[in-house]
Amino acid sequence: MRARLAITLLPCLILAGCSQAPSDYAAYEAANGAVTPTGDRYDGQPVSPVHQVASEPISTFAVDVDTGAYAHVRHMLLAGQAVPADAVRTEEMVNYFRYDYPLPDDRTAPFSVTTDVATTPWNPGTRLLRIGLRGYDVTRSQRPPANLVFMVDVSGSMQDQDKLPLVKQALSTLADGLRPDDSVSIITYAGGVETLVEGSHDPAEIRAALDGLDADGATAGGPALAMAYDLARAHRIPGGINRIFMATDGDFNVGLSDQKGLEDMVKQNREDGITLTTLGFGQGNYNDAMMEAVADLGNGNHAYIDSAMEARKVLDEELSSTLFTIAKDVKVQVEFNPAAVSQYRLIGYENRALAEADFADDKVDAGEIGAGHQVTALYEIVPVGEAGWTGERRYAANRPSVAEGDAQEMATVRLRYTLPEGQSSRLIERPVPTALIAAAGRPQGDMAFAIAVAAFGQKLRGDTKLGDFTFGDIARLAGPQADYWRQEFVQIARLADHGDARE
Repeated sequence: MRARLAITLLPCLILAGCSQAPSDYAAYEAANGAVTPTGDRYDGQPVSPVHQVASEPISTFAVDVDTGAYAHVRHMLLAGQAVPADAVRTEEMVNYFRYDYPLPDDRTAPFSVTTDVATTPWNPGTRLLRIGLRGYDVTRSQRPPANLVFMVDVSGSMQDQDKLPLVKQALSTLADGLRPDDSVSIITYAGGVETLVEGSHDPAEIRAALDGLDADGATAGGPALAMAYDLARAHRIPGGINRIFMATDGDFNVGLSDQKGLEDMVKQNREDGITLTTLGFGQGNYNDAMMEAVADLGNGNHAYIDSAMEARKVLDEELSSTLFTIAKDVKVQVEFNPAAVSQYRLIGYENRALAEADFADDKVDAGEIGAGHQVTALYEIVPVGEAGWTGERRYAANRPSVAEGDAQEMATVRLRYTLPEGQSSRLIERPVPTALIAAAGRPQGDMAFAIAVAAFGQKLRGDTKLGDFTFGDIARLAGPQADYWRQEFVQIARLADHGDARE
């Protein structure tokens, strides 16, 4: 009943409740993301299209270090559930895992850039270009002190075992990893907002407050978010990390309120140096669309917590990456050479696409990279001379002229980023030699695993360009793995191969 009630609320003022039913569900879903029969909400995008290099040589997108989509998809598959295509963001699947990218040579350039090419397992006429970024590492002792506000949803919708009980365990894990110079505040919200801990440095006090939480009542998310920002500002650490952790299933009236008001609130506080991480829990009324959008606007990241192990991974092992930003507004732009490549498509990143002019515009918000973060992007490309996805056009005037010129470079990769305290962006440029196309072999090792994960995401999305490539093929491509998380992926791919994993 709670989930059904949530999807019948009208958009309303961000700090106010609302209780009327909308007259136009199509308009509601367009504004708030598609609603599944279970009440879960996703902002699904169509699979990225094919582009002709002759007419569209440039591809631009913002980086994405979120991992929520992979953990959420894994949770559904392990529970024996079909996966809605709208729940899958392939870039988050790929970026869940770490790859063998080199560390940057020094911190004047905060991340390294790697490019390589392999043949495509599902299409002998195309190649896969991989672009990899890796940020420099920071240990827990090296990061600045942190002022953290835990914003915990304790409404009735959070009473399930995989919701509030797991929230308490997850945030206790985070508390165990804090330092004496860190500051923690905890607020809860249901019918009202309550401050349980303010500016504490005592892990025992934090754990005791979390242990006493119970789920009950309606949801007052708007006032809670405003209070969280007030607390973060009151205990601000100049030169430190100031961040809110929102732990919820997303079923609260911020997610169902006026979108412009929500954006304005988050953007204003983002510009004031207060960032926002969203931690998603549970199913049945899970608002993935809101949680990912809010984290993106808040210069933070979105993770989905489905187990104690995932909580430790996100909030302990990767805590420095989550907290300490080393580059902001990171954008990638690839310019393909029509003398070497005729067609291309970017795998994933549909909701991170930018216009070409946005690349050099420092006012356009983009993704952040934290210490130790990695970002991987894969392009499927058609080398000149190979048959592409689209056939020959009938009329000569509609056909691209045969490209002439220097074919030594197949593409140029450009990156723009701004240092955390900077105002103007910096540019990195890397040519990609055409010789990589001729030298491309079957994907192996690290590259093979990245391609397998990308194929897994696209398969779940119903990508028709994978042809007859199966989940079993994906598991075989991933190969034997020593790492626990990679082993788990191979098992999930095999699990998907024994049933219809797509909804």
